[in-house]
Amino acid sequence: MSYLIKDTTEEERRRIVEESLGNLSGACDGCASRVADMYDAYIRGEKELREINMAFSTRYVKGGMERERSSCSQQ
Repeated sequence: MSYLIKDTTEEERRRIVEESLGNLSGACDGCASRVADMYDAYIRGEKELREINMAFSTRYVKGGMERERSSCSQQ
């Protein structure tokens, strides 16, 4: 199965993102919904998954995610 925009409909792309990310409503700190938002450009057919993932990875490696994050596992 191809995940490229040219080979999928908007509904298929939405389903691909939802199935890949799992249960977004189960996140206790709200960060999962923000992760899902970054894939909106893919769902709309504006950017390929590869482009979005590479941009996220580049920001992370370069330290672009310096703000403190909370987690369900922190006590």
